[in-house]
Amino acid sequence: MSLDEAVDAFCRQAPGVRLLALGQTVFWDETTKAGVALALERGGHPRLLAGVHDTDYFAKLPGGGDARGFRAFPHNDGSTRGLWSAVAEFSALLGSEAVVRRDLLAAAGVNLERIARVRPGIVDEATEAWGWRGLVSLGDEPPLAADVRLAEVFGELRSAFDWALQESLACLAPDARREAADRADVLRQMLCDVRDELPVKARLRDFYLALLPRLYAAAAGRPVPIETTTTTGLLRFNRETAVLPRFTLVDVFLNPASRDAAREAYNQVVAGSETYPLDRFGTGALPFDLIVPGHGRGTLRIGREGLIVMTRKPLFASLDEPLDGVADLASVVERKWGPDCVLVGKAITLIGMLSAEFGFVFHEGASGYVWRSRALHDALRSLAPGLEFHPILRVRYRTWDALRTTCAWFNLPGPFRRAFGADDVCASTFAAKWASVGRDQDALLQQLGGLRRPYDLIRFLAEYSGGTWASLAAEYESLHQGLQGLWAGIETFRAERRALFDERRALRRVRVAAERAKGLHFREAIFEKQPSADELARREALTREVDRVVHRLGEVEHALHDSYRRQSEFVGRPELQAMHARRREIELEAEMKRLRLARHAVIVRDGLSAANRRPSGWWFPLVAGDGSWFAETVRTAECTLERLVS
Repeated sequence: MSLDEAVDAFCRQAPGVRLLALGQTVFWDETTKAGVALALERGGHPRLLAGVHDTDYFAKLPGGGDARGFRAFPHNDGSTRGLWSAVAEFSALLGSEAVVRRDLLAAAGVNLERIARVRPGIVDEATEAWGWRGLVSLGDEPPLAADVRLAEVFGELRSAFDWALQESLACLAPDARREAADRADVLRQMLCDVRDELPVKARLRDFYLALLPRLYAAAAGRPVPIETTTTTGLLRFNRETAVLPRFTLVDVFLNPASRDAAREAYNQVVAGSETYPLDRFGTGALPFDLIVPGHGRGTLRIGREGLIVMTRKPLFASLDEPLDGVADLASVVERKWGPDCVLVGKAITLIGMLSAEFGFVFHEGASGYVWRSRALHDALRSLAPGLEFHPILRVRYRTWDALRTTCAWFNLPGPFRRAFGADDVCASTFAAKWASVGRDQDALLQQLGGLRRPYDLIRFLAEYSGGTWASLAAEYESLHQGLQGLWAGIETFRAERRALFDERRALRRVRVAAERAKGLHFREAIFEKQPSADELARREALTREVDRVVHRLGEVEHALHDSYRRQSEFVGRPELQAMHARRREIELEAEMKRLRLARHAVIVRDGLSAANRRPSGWWFPLVAGDGSWFAETVRTAECTLERLVS
């Protein structure tokens, strides 16, 4: 379905229900949903509710830290592996958070550990997502997004956005860049203007709320009818709000008739995922968190005589009687901590909470855990048949295909040039080629993965890259031939030692037999007897045989050591060492080249695909000030209504 058809279908299925677009940041793909808002306007439907999702903690570096403030970091598969930054993330034009993972490089035959031995720090450099930065709290205990003061983060926020703008401008050819630079200045000024309009103690969410209408309008090239909200506002929990449909799901986990089965259903749904089962949070844990002003966010645990909020310093409230439902919970929470607490579902239950009252707008690839939410809803409806969940409006863009209507030229960044076979391409050419280029890079990665021997890799590079690699391949071949004499000499020494090893094994057997014969003769003819002269002569002969074998074993051992010494002298000749060193240098250069090719191929294949699905809204006015790119992206968008129950 087109966007217009999809919003009409949604409004027929769920009359009077608002579509909700929730995003943690305004600088990524959220404002591209301006197309949905305009489709709602054309159809005469209720306005899109555009929200700032402010109930999660600000990102922190893996392993934590002890500094203060915020800073932008790239995402890689090394020092920032596991980084999850969503409150303030930025993708430059053509960029995305597609990390060039180690396993992808290994599949392409890259031995990253070997390269890292001579190039410390290469892991971060090689695996970094191209064109992406995310703001991170430098402290060990990051704040909730809702609590972050704008003044604390604005400097880094503006710098990161400026970085994204500069990187994006660098992707444009000179003429297009000059025109886009003025539009970039407008976007920069927008941030400063909004900051200046807000009170000194404004929070980051206030900043985002004020930016949302302006960035929606910037993306669309015209004012866009939206209403704004926040997750903390939507899920404020007190006696008055507890009756809203958005809290119906909570009641299933509190009602004595359903709560045990509901918890078990949740545990089964999250099994095998990175989401913890409820037992990990303690007895009586629910799949909901309570945000208490001034105390933070923590899992809600309910007992017979009290409830616990697992904030950093746990909070407690006593119960006069066991809770029977969400209304009881609201009374206890409001009485203890006031009317401004927020009750928010963990990821899987948050979908169910808000979809009871709204229809989510998700882009392709967003919220990949929705299938688990659907499975939970199916299980819970057997416990509470009245539960209702409105469908998701899922939007699939053809962002790069839509460039065909745009009169712009790209000056391709390094990772894209070989893949596209050019430094500069027009937008229509990029639109026509990007998908096939991605397939070509996938084939290249598979081909690289099949090149296991250095010799094969170097010959491939000579054919694929030509130039210097043709001469390096010839030099490597010459070194290979020159070292054949070395291998022949080494084989002579090995053959010599094989013969010595065979003799040593035989001598050891003879020695054992000789010593056994000597011992047997001693026991039979000498020990506690009066041996004759013949018997004594026999013993002397047996002793000489043992001594002879032992002596020869010593000679063989000496010969083996001498063989190793002569081989070491043979291979240690300066000219041979120089040949070995040069060959290793060429092999390492080849591995570095393989790494570069594989990294660029992953960036083009995976990065462009990710950016195609979820483009940053501000890219559109930056590249095409006439609005043509955005209009075509919206016109060609494909939508589905995704049910949240089977």
